[in-house]
Amino acid sequence: MNPAAATGYSHAWGLIAVGYFLGSIPFGYLLVRAMGGGDIRFQGSGNIGATNVARASGWAVGVATLVLDAAKGFFAVWLSGRFSGGNIRIMMYAGLAAILGHVFPVWLRFGGGKGVATALGVFLAICWPAAAAAVVLFLLVASFWQYVSLASISAAAALPLLIYLLYAPGHAPPAAVSFCTLLAAVLVIVKHRYNIERLMAGTEPRLAFGRKEK
Repeated sequence: MNPAAATGYSHAWGLIAVGYFLGSIPFGYLLVRAMGGGDIRFQGSGNIGATNVARASGWAVGVATLVLDAAKGFFAVWLSGRFSGGNIRIMMYAGLAAILGHVFPVWLRFGGGKGVATALGVFLAICWPAAAAAVVLFLLVASFWQYVSLASISAAAALPLLIYLLYAPGHAPPAAVSFCTLLAAVLVIVKHRYNIERLMAGTEPRLAFGRKEK
């Protein structure tokens, strides 16, 4: 391998690593701690994401967690684009790394959240029309059935198709974008496996903050 190619590979891997470490910042955990609320991992569902934070510590902390978790995903993609000359493949890999960082954060012994908000930030940077359509679907499902988990699963399941249709209308997205989007969607859905079991059993809590998740 020539030196220029080796430098290019190391540069790309460096940006992907930065994406992972950005994604691994556990904002929900840190915010609840800062508010004197203890360890969010031992409250409600034990998840560090916005929904459990909101149930445990209130709307304001939950919304702050949502915004910050989305922002780290967006920033991971933006930063990789800034330093790769807009290379969409590196941007997508860095975005997927940010989602993996949120789900498996090194700071919390790889026990993190479900990746929904971070994925939102990533795909807002990759293809905002597809991300916006996924948000609309999320809101429709959440308002009609009142299950945040079902809304998240529905949006994740629809995202690969939305990216395919809206990334470059009339043209297929780059293979890296399609593949990483599918991986992100599968990861989010798999992380909701216990929610799926509760939905099927009729024991999943509905959208109602101020009480803890069963």
